[in-house]
Amino acid sequence: MPPMPLRLQDKTVLITGAARRVGAAMARLMHAEGAHLVLHYGRSAQAAQALAAELNAARANSAIILQADLLDGDSLPLLVDNAVARYGRLDALVNNASSFYATPIGPIGARDWDDLIGTNLKAPLFLAQAAAPHLAATGGAIVNITDIHAERPLKQYPLYSAAKAGLAGLTRALALELGPRVRVNGIAPGPILWPEDGAFDAAAQADVIARTALKRCGDPSDIARAALFLLADAPYITGQILAVDGGRSLFL
Repeated sequence: MPPMPLRLQDKTVLITGAARRVGAAMARLMHAEGAHLVLHYGRSAQAAQALAAELNAARANSAIILQADLLDGDSLPLLVDNAVARYGRLDALVNNASSFYATPIGPIGARDWDDLIGTNLKAPLFLAQAAAPHLAATGGAIVNITDIHAERPLKQYPLYSAAKAGLAGLTRALALELGPRVRVNGIAPGPILWPEDGAFDAAAQADVIARTALKRCGDPSDIARAALFLLADAPYITGQILAVDGGRSLFL
């Protein structure tokens, strides 16, 4: 029996925030399915370099890294242009990069607004706008990583929740704007990886897990597989937000 064809053979995929955590899991899976990877990073240069070296050792010249500050609007079209210049095409954009931290009402400032809205909503919009003609040329797709708290806000995180709600709305709007050539969908993760700032202690983690139908955390590979499905196996799906949350949203 001949081997199954790779689902992303010779496709070019740009992933923001690709150096670590969920972004790196998506990069590895899509690379295994034959994609050329453009790995965006902000500050995680060492991790990005290590990941690119790993992927290129498996398949030469199959991954590059590009640094960009997603809060710098001028850098966003350039990020897309550099991706296309390297591989000659763009088939998929995964807006994964995100800032996440508490902003309880009272001390919220303009800097918080610029950061949380900038990474979670503004950058995905302007990256999608820059990528749109290239994606239309290839019949490509966009996947936005939203959050289950876009629909049910997380207490103490009003600005983050609002930013992700905006991204969910943007996902649906872009599906209207960019169809029929470009599909646009979102993934809303539940508890996959805990924040690295220690905001969720052991008791908070246990409480979240107790109020999750599957009674466990997910894994970055769960998000990676969902993204691969939306990019490679869902030609008649657009404008949708897929919750990958172990049933957590049933309790919100």
